[in-house]
Amino acid sequence: KRMRRGKFRVYMEQHPLAGTYYWYFNLIATNGKVIATSEMYQTKRACLKGINSVRNNAPDATLEIME
Repeated sequence: KRMRRGKFRVYMEQHPLAGTYYWYFNLIATNGKVIATSEMYQTKRACLKGINSVRNNAPDATLEIME
């Protein structure tokens, strides 16, 4: 049986006031729900670098609860 995995979904949208375009990504869980949304990037390349950063830095991330 194949294990389901989360996925990154990349979007390009136009800013409603400035008229400029920006890129961002969502991290989608195996149940189809969005579990993270990135910052806005000026280029697709920068957005893809953001995804690679999450992939490289998150596997062993610790949990900090700031109350």
